[in-house]
Formats: sequence, C-alpha cells, structure tokens
Amino acid sequence: MLAVVMLSAARYPVASSRLVTPDGREHSLADSTPLTVSREPGTRKGDISVCQLPSPRGGRKIRCASAWPPAMMRGMAEDRYAAAMHEHYRRGEEADRLVGTGAGPLEFARTQEILLRHLPPPPAVIADIGGGPGRYTLWLAGLGYRVVHRDVVPLHVEQLRAAAAADPALGPVADTAAGPEIDAAIAAIDTAVGDARALDLADASVDAVLLLGPLYHLTRRADRLQALREAVRVVRPGGPVYGAAISRWAARYDGVLRLRLYEQVPAMLEAIGPLERTGVIPPLEPGWFTGYTHRPGQLRAELIAAGLVVADLVSVECGAFLLPDLRERMADPAARQVIMDSARAVERVPELMGLGTHLLATGLRP
Repeated sequence: MLAVVMLSAARYPVASSRLVTPDGREHSLADSTPLTVSREPGTRKGDISVCQLPSPRGGRKIRCASAWPPAMMRGMAEDRYAAAMHEHYRRGEEADRLVGTGAGPLEFARTQEILLRHLPPPPAVIADIGGGPGRYTLWLAGLGYRVVHRDVVPLHVEQLRAAAAADPALGPVADTAAGPEIDAAIAAIDTAVGDARALDLADASVDAVLLLGPLYHLTRRADRLQALREAVRVVRPGGPVYGAAISRWAARYDGVLRLRLYEQVPAMLEAIGPLERTGVIPPLEPGWFTGYTHRPGQLRAELIAAGLVVADLVSVECGAFLLPDLRERMADPAARQVIMDSARAVERVPELMGLGTHLLATGLRP
C-alpha cells in the first residue's frame, strides 16, 4: 500500500528532517552527503544498517554505534517504525483505499488479475498474510476460496470480521484466537491477529500465500526473509507465494510529483535522496505512512534467498497511476480497458518496471 510519506514518533529524538544524537547535536538531512553504509553481518549490498546516521557535509562521519549500542539502536528503530505503522493504520483509512479515489482501484484490479495467473482453482486454501482490513480476503472468499487471514493490526481483523458479517453469502467467519465456536476447517474465512514472521499455521497447510503488505513494513532484510521463509513453510510444494513491494522510486513519483506532499511536509524534499539510497521511508509526520521500498532486482533476490523459484515479477500500476483523470477513466469501461492493456504491455519491461508504485513477484515453492 502506498500513501507515500513519513511519520514521526514524539518519543524519539527526531524533529522534521533533523536527526539528534545523544550529545544534543542536530544533523540536517539537507546537509548530508551520500551515506557510507556500515552493514550488519549477513546483509547484502544495498541494505543499510539501522545504526547509520548521515554525516554533515564537510564534517566527520557519525555512526550511531558510537553513541548507542547497536542492539539498542536496532531495537529503538524497529519499535519506532512499528509504533508509526500502528499509528497510521489506527486511523482506519486502509479499509477503503483500494476502492476509493486515486490509484487504489487500479492497484486492486491489476493485483487481482496478476494473482489469478498462478492461483489454484477454488476451493483451495489461500493464506492472506498481512491482509489488512481484508479487501483481498473478501474477494477470494467470494470466488469460492477458503481464506486464512492474518494481520498484525487488531483493527484490521475487526474490520474484516465486520465486513464479512455484513455479507451473508460468505458464511461463518472463524477466529482462531477466540476459540473453537466456529470450525476453521469449514469457515470461508479464518481471521486472527498474527505476525508474518511467526505464523500459527502448520507446515504445508495452504495452497497459496499472499504477502501483499508485510514486505512494506519490514525495514531489515533479515525480517523480510523470515516472513518469506514462513510463507514457504506453510505453502504446499508447488504452491505460489506472492510478494508485493513498494517501488524504490514511488515516493518521488507518487508522493512528490503526483500528490505534492512536500507542500504539507517540506522536509520530504530533503528526505527523498536518502530514502532512495536506503529504501527506508522514514518518520517525518505523525500518522503518515512509513515503510520500506524495493528495487526490482532486490525483490527477486529476496524471494530466491528464501528458497522460492521466481516465476514472475511485474510492475503493478506501471505509469498509469500518474494520469490526472485516472478515476474517471477507470470508471469508463472502454478507457479502463486501454489502461489495463497498457499496463500489461509494459509490466515486465526492465527499463520501466520501477516506474510504477508497486511491484508484485510470484514465487513457487520447489
């Protein structure tokens, strides 16, 4: 999901685009030279340690390790991003994002058709991990699939249960955490709060896994690989695992050029360079989106490292999300067809793959 932008947590020493080290010195992102990254053991080129701070132009390099122990800094950063993520999603706006205004309906329609290329037929069991308020879960259940939904945000689980209850055609909804009053084996939807890195599902228990959100919010490569490996563990041999990612350049094209978010948060223009170098969408404003962004090759490499055979990697929206009249054109059948055909035509073109706001990779468990 992308409503690109940043948020800040008041409990941490971050004010707008300025970083403050424990000795009280401030360092502006605008005065920073390109980062010289100190990587954690086991990380690859392009993965930045959370212990690295920008260095002031003309000054000495500043490493957080000199101020905070690395393990403590790592824990603080992860807690800050987790707190920021929860603050963003507690606003409840994600429930209607894919069917509302903007590029959401295009993202939803394109993701649906890409998923159907490798999904087994109903009534297969699909795990929608990090499924948010359940927009894809409800769609899949309506097609006749049995869906196991997990999300780390309790509000999203509540929103899915309410939406499913409003549609009698979907039948009962199980809540694994609540108890056995509804048998999850016969329910169309089984939902509970859960972490993509530690699933409560048995080995080889589902026919396909959707990770259409977790890779957005795991800023450490080790955590993203753990989520992918959990998906590999629970899917049956030969089954697909779908991994969605935000494009590395989405913040510039969507947040800056299309949405002009810098008019609300001027610090975004200062942050865009470091963001594109590290992949991390940093906290700048309370309640705004924060997360991680991928390069296409990086997403492919992470699926392979998790043990998947990459069957496909495409751009979801391609450049169509930039159209100023996208909403009106998506509502017109003929214009919509032109947009969808155009996206399909260029979805795998290497030079254009990073232009869209989202990437979607399909991996198969050997």
